Amino acid sequence: MKILYGVQGTGNGHISRARVMAKALGQQDIDVDFVFSGRAPEQYFDMQCFGDYQTRNGMTFISENGRVNVAKTAKQNFMANIFSEIKQLDLTGYDLVLNDFEPVSAWAARQQSVPSIAISHQAALQYPVPKQGTSWFNELLLNRFAPVDIALGCHWHHFGFPILPPFVEVSASCGDHSHQILVYLPFEDPDRITEFLAPFDQYQFFVYHSIKPIKGIAGHIQWHGFSRDGFKQHMSQCGGVIGNAGFELASEAMTLGKKLLVKPLLGQFEQLANVAALQLLAAAESMEQLDSAILTRWLKTPSPKPIAYPQVGDALVDWLKKGDWHQPERLCQELWSQVELPENWHKRQ
Repeated sequence: MKILYGVQGTGNGHISRARVMAKALGQQDIDVDFVFSGRAPEQYFDMQCFGDYQTRNGMTFISENGRVNVAKTAKQNFMANIFSEIKQLDLTGYDLVLNDFEPVSAWAARQQSVPSIAISHQAALQYPVPKQGTSWFNELLLNRFAPVDIALGCHWHHFGFPILPPFVEVSASCGDHSHQILVYLPFEDPDRITEFLAPFDQYQFFVYHSIKPIKGIAGHIQWHGFSRDGFKQHMSQCGGVIGNAGFELASEAMTLGKKLLVKPLLGQFEQLANVAALQLLAAAESMEQLDSAILTRWLKTPSPKPIAYPQVGDALVDWLKKGDWHQPERLCQELWSQVELPENWHKRQ
């Protein structure tokens, strides 16, 4: 079997899921090529596991100060010339296109009649799972941004639908240091982050951001450019995580039993839907702005019990090899039967 795997490169969540799948596919000695789109080629890092991967411009979202900038997003995507990229992507020789919300490979598979399967969190949102801020445009985006033949979604809970558990691979937790907090707010202004955290000097904050603040940084705030190894180390030892409402970061926090405070990227439908699910399950606190009162309350809350999600990637690769792709229900049921979800989740679903 020869597979092309298309991955949305905006943010790091899609890439994290692809890392899990790359390891699982490699163990089965399946021939797979990766193509990423959504960010500049020089902005990818720690990509060794993907071999000689390709990049395309694709389509992406432009954000400013924690909110999607619709005008700049439209301009950026209009100039990306995605139609020529779709036409130029030759899928000759590929048996299957796997897709994680990546438009170039999805549309190329559609035009060249190559079977395609989505493996994404967005695919789960096609079911009536918890959502907020829905609109006809968001529904159109979910269905037409990266269309596939078969859509396999993943979520923190199945909500009664054929949805996979999260794809999570984290370092073992090395303790719950309650006064150490990991902060990952890549869409926020760095100076606003430091102002937000400065009053809480009884805690130590490990902040990961691509841009350094212009103003000074208080001693209890450690600022880091993104390092995958450093991030995983601080994730394993911290007592809690403050982040945007991305799916993978929350999944890792739940797996390690870290309390979670999220601020969604406003205007980004997926993150707003994630907040709705987190609130329904009582799995996280949320804030629309960097709110000191909410942070004060959240810092005093206890850590939750870790959730042991199964090795979804390994099971999915076995399922792919069997070729019976139109019946994913049994795969989903088998994986969820291995998960012990928090008792209060059952009461709230």
